Amino acid sequence: MTKKTPFYDKHLAFGAKMVEFAGYSMPVYYSGINAEHLHVREAVGVFDVSHMGEFFVEGPDALDFLQKMTVNDVKSLVDGQAQYSAMCYEDGGIVDDCIVYRFSAERFMLVVNAANLDKDRDWMLQHKSGDLVFTDRSEDYALLAVQGPRSRACLQELTDFPLETLKFYHFTETVVAGERVILSRTGYTGELGYEIYHLNSQAELIWDAVFTSGEAYDIRPIGLGARDTLRLEMKYCLYGNDIDQSTHPLEAGLGWITKLKTDDDFIGKTAILEARDKGLKRKLAAFIMEERGIPRHGCEVVADAEVIGHVTSGTQSPSLGRPIGLAYVASEHAAVGSRIGIRIRGRDLQAEIVKAPFVNASPV
Repeated sequence: MTKKTPFYDKHLAFGAKMVEFAGYSMPVYYSGINAEHLHVREAVGVFDVSHMGEFFVEGPDALDFLQKMTVNDVKSLVDGQAQYSAMCYEDGGIVDDCIVYRFSAERFMLVVNAANLDKDRDWMLQHKSGDLVFTDRSEDYALLAVQGPRSRACLQELTDFPLETLKFYHFTETVVAGERVILSRTGYTGELGYEIYHLNSQAELIWDAVFTSGEAYDIRPIGLGARDTLRLEMKYCLYGNDIDQSTHPLEAGLGWITKLKTDDDFIGKTAILEARDKGLKRKLAAFIMEERGIPRHGCEVVADAEVIGHVTSGTQSPSLGRPIGLAYVASEHAAVGSRIGIRIRGRDLQAEIVKAPFVNASPV
């Protein structure tokens, strides 16, 4: 049976086009993907991302456990700091990407993708060791992402916490609209934005308060369609498209989150080091189309009439008005400025490898 988030009726009231996603009935758009995308870049929009999973890891060995399970350096975190990371299999393939939140040395929250929730929980429980308690609270929490250049002004009216002091990828437990919440300076759009983790029982009150406060800032609800185009313009990876069990962090351009220089081991580290030392055979590259045609997941990438890779994500960029995409390509063709072809409906259309992100958003 398809699940519903606490905001289901709110979506219907706004006229959302609903689709099933990761077992939930979710809004893909309200007024239209392009219009919603541009509104987030220019003003403020609200995403229901309550389908995401929340795992709590608590106890004396919580830090060491997460240092083993995730590729980033959890030991570098301080209280109130969040960290983008991933979990890997022994062969270096990616189990999932995630965000780790540190409340204290003995209390952490791990936010994972909805489609991978059961797999991630089983993976972590399979490797659970030491003195810690693992709790899946995904069914207890709702999550609203308030994103865009006017998001801070909108939310500041609902809290006494000085939002300008909350740095990117930091969070606090505070009061918003009279309710105790976890307020995080994170998002999937590249814009200034916040994510509000709260209990399901608080959902309606917080939604109403955010939209009442946001009236002065032209706030609008935004669907998952625009969330995808916004993240693609930033070259944020999407699990199942750009990263999965067949990819490892280095070829996905995630070397910056992979703690290869520390003495601590994590699951998959040996395989990733071996791949690095042998030389990467392929890399995830960003490209812009030079001819008309929308690149889609699975399209072949060609050079000199030979297939050199495949597209993982592609769309018509609402911000640029041009088709853009990500693709795994043979390393010798991955340099910025390289010319490639994207095979679309039997035609090889010209494209150029470019430096990501595609747009200059401002998350600070």
